[in-house]
Parts: sequence; structure tokens; C-alpha cells
Amino acid sequence: MTNSTDTVQLWSVTKQYGTGAQAVTALNDVTVGFPRGTFTAVMGPSGSGKSTLLHCAAGLDRVTEGKVIIDDTDISDLDETRLTLLRRSRVGFVFQAFNLVSALTAEQNVALPLRLAGRRPDRAELTAALTEVGLGHRGRHRPSELSGGEQQRVAIARALITEPAVLFADEPTGALDTRTSHDVLGLLRGIVDRHQQTVIMVTHDPAAASYADRVLLLADGRIVEQLHGRNSVETIAGRMAALEAPVC
Repeated sequence: MTNSTDTVQLWSVTKQYGTGAQAVTALNDVTVGFPRGTFTAVMGPSGSGKSTLLHCAAGLDRVTEGKVIIDDTDISDLDETRLTLLRRSRVGFVFQAFNLVSALTAEQNVALPLRLAGRRPDRAELTAALTEVGLGHRGRHRPSELSGGEQQRVAIARALITEPAVLFADEPTGALDTRTSHDVLGLLRGIVDRHQQTVIMVTHDPAAASYADRVLLLADGRIVEQLHGRNSVETIAGRMAALEAPVC
């Protein structure tokens, strides 16, 4: 279900790839809302539609049917220019691969979204963004001089510098070890709690999902279950195992 306080809303969203007999339905009539200031994990077996849900919700992929609303704007009918501008100002992205520019310092990487928007970054603003993620002292370091966890923290600061309505994270700890993953997830959790940031994260890891306020479980392009509240790793792993179990 959705309501007017949701930062992101999907209404009867279907996404198909291909046409005719070759068509594949990745999302099948999905309706769901993501409330402001909450942390949602999206999980499911391989091919369940979780990445497609994220891409459609973020405006990276056009839906076949239905509509997507981000921060009270229906993006379904926006042309590419207006959609790009909305994503640039109201949506933040964090990916597994960090996607930092190797030739730029941490501070310069964080400044990129502002420069793309035609805005001259304020040095104090950049320092504050890096301080928020625990790297206020590493602003002049390039990615090669940072650990994987530090690079992901820079990516998070970059995603948040425009004060987006929603932060999408696609397997943000997939390239990190267990301890570093916990640090990054704790950082995301803190940002949600302190700043009422809306975070939507795709993950295959029950330990990562345990940081979320809600877990959406997908199978065959549909949401088949929602786990509300902070759930234990064991509970989430058990529900995932049940989804992945072969049907006899």
C-alpha cells in the first residue's frame, strides 16, 4: 500500500522486457510505498525482480504499465531531460562498485553532483559531508589511497550532498568484508535516524537487511511478504530460505 507521506510510490507497476512470445515480466503489478525517513531492504532470489524494482523506482528504467511517484512528482510521463534533472536533484545512488573518479580527490568526487547541477560547491559544505561519514580528514585523498569501506563512505557522501529525497543503494556492501560492511550499514542506519533520510537498499545479505525498518521479499516479480520492524538475521535468512526452496 502507499500513502501521501511516502517519498516513493509505485502504483500497479509492471515491467516487461522484450515483446510477444519473447516477453519477460520482471515486475508484475507491484504497488508499494516507501515512507519518509525509513530504511527499506529489498530481497529475493535471483531473478525475482529486486534490481528491476530499484531501477524503476529510481527512474533509471521506464515502467511498462503503472506509475512511479518520487517526492510528489509522477515521473512516468517526464521526458528524459526532466527525468535527468529530477534524478540529479532529488535522488541519490550508491552502488556496489563505488564508482568514484580515480583522478579526483574524495572532496572533488563529493562535489561532482553539485558541479553537474551547475552549482559551485562550497568548501565547508563538502567538508561537512565528508565529516558526516567519518572522513572529514581524508578530503584530499584519491580513491587509490582509501580502503574499500572509505571509498563507499565517499560514495555515500556524494549521494547525499544534494540533500536528495531518497537514497537508493544497490548491494552497497557487496564488495566489502564483514566488519567494513557493518560499519557502512551502521552509517546508513544513522543517517536515516538522524536526518530522516529515506533509504531503499537492494541486498542479498540477511545481515545487511537486519539494519532496515522493513524488508520486502520478492519472488517472480511480486512482493510476496513484508517483514516490518527490525528483524534478526536468523528471521530474514529463514524467510529467504523458504522463498528459495524448490517446490515439490
